[in-house]
Amino acid sequence: MIITVASGKGGTGKTTVATSLALSIAAEKPDSPPMFLDCDVEAPNAHLFLKPVFEQRREVGILMPQVDEARCTHCGKCAEVCQYHAIAVLGEKTLVFPQLCHGCGSCMAVCPEAAITEIPHNIGVVERGRTPQGIPFARGVLNVGEPMAVPIIRQLKTDAVPQPDQHVILDCPPGTSCPAVASIQGSDFLLLVTEPTPFGLHDLRLAVQVGRELGIPMGVIVSRDDGKGYSEVDDFCRAEQLPILLRIPFERVIAEGIAQGRTLVEIRPEYSRRLWDMFLSLETAGLHTSTKG
Repeated sequence: MIITVASGKGGTGKTTVATSLALSIAAEKPDSPPMFLDCDVEAPNAHLFLKPVFEQRREVGILMPQVDEARCTHCGKCAEVCQYHAIAVLGEKTLVFPQLCHGCGSCMAVCPEAAITEIPHNIGVVERGRTPQGIPFARGVLNVGEPMAVPIIRQLKTDAVPQPDQHVILDCPPGTSCPAVASIQGSDFLLLVTEPTPFGLHDLRLAVQVGRELGIPMGVIVSRDDGKGYSEVDDFCRAEQLPILLRIPFERVIAEGIAQGRTLVEIRPEYSRRLWDMFLSLETAGLHTSTKG
């Protein structure tokens, strides 16, 4: 089972939940710990909590168009086919904008003069290793200044080949843009982490829409729950038939521990059992009502 831990915004406790869920499963199944993928390639930080030793590293790149001006007739067909406007023809000059290019190869395919070739362009790396608990760990790291996170996420997921019956915990990028969608696709369950605030509810609504579009069952974890009565998150979940699977309290001891690089199950060991019980409920029940739309 692939469980993706996501949120409509950053800072809700997504990585806190993902790392402790992986540790909880590993504690109960030491002979078959889950695989952990950190898909938040623009700001990966799960390694700070799980502390893997990286053993493998591979570069990830995309193919960028290169125009041979001596052969180019400036017909403009390459610009017409590019839906990202990464190539433009201005008079007798063809311009390529690497920051917009998705490496799809359409411009090269339609060029009647074969004036366009593709050259590799490195955008980041995928690193793999194991944690002290034996959890297979992999992360993507996007190079600073590169705009295209999706190719690294796809490579990270392609390289991840779990053993039979091995579970996968995926730490998703925040938000609901292309990197988040690329991470969520193919998951068996979407675990949405939110906070009981108007901002948290707004972004939870967006994340739920993405999950519904992809047809993935969902459940909610309410983080930083202060119990002071912001009931709109609960009301929304009831109306949308989204089960609230766990609540994490708003406590200073938890915030201090996370800032020190400690996991939730280290700070509050009782959450290891709670997360394991939650995992068992997902495995046995499926919670398919959460795909209501």
